[in-house]
Amino acid sequence: MQVFDLEYWSQTIGILMRGTADTLYMVGFASLFAVIAGLVLGILLYITNPGGIRAMPVLNRVLGVIVNIGRSIPFVILIIAVFPLSKFIVGTTIGSTASIVPLTISAIPFVARLVEATLNELGFGIIEVAISAGATPMQIVFKVLLPESASGLVSAFTITVINIIGYSAMAGTIGGGGLGDTAIRLGYQRFRTDIMIYIIIILVILVQVIQLLGQYIARKLDKR
Repeated sequence: MQVFDLEYWSQTIGILMRGTADTLYMVGFASLFAVIAGLVLGILLYITNPGGIRAMPVLNRVLGVIVNIGRSIPFVILIIAVFPLSKFIVGTTIGSTASIVPLTISAIPFVARLVEATLNELGFGIIEVAISAGATPMQIVFKVLLPESASGLVSAFTITVINIIGYSAMAGTIGGGGLGDTAIRLGYQRFRTDIMIYIIIILVILVQVIQLLGQYIARKLDKR
């Protein structure tokens, strides 16, 4: 590597930009889908638990088992296990778009448990006040639970996005696209240590930016 080699820097920057764009694409859509589905599942876990505003012990146990199974499957195994589903949904099992499927599936149970834990921190007192005021379960969810737990939920979603970034890099080891794929194919296999170092730096920066942004939003939403 030559410090002032314009061709080297042009090629390297191009490689890193493509890898970063693919990673942001995967992480962005996987995070969006996982947050939406995980939020709904987490709310269901909370309101259906014994003593909840819509107690359904059987449904709660079934959902809990499903979530626990999803959280117990290692991500690398999950990627391979959902190859048929990825093929069915996006028409391929490799590349950035295909990786969105396992990334989303792996993150949904994680989000659900974080949402449930965040809602549990509110305590039942605030819900009792809403019930005594005649609020319906839907009103309690959208006008009490979500607004009161907004700060905690943002923190939970921030953790989720950071985990998905890590998973996306892992997906690259089997052709999942993004920076992980770039690190394997163009860094490790071609003995380009410089590429590996640059990718590590980019991933660290991404995580730091998302963490700081999440903390900033969570502080703004914190009512305490």
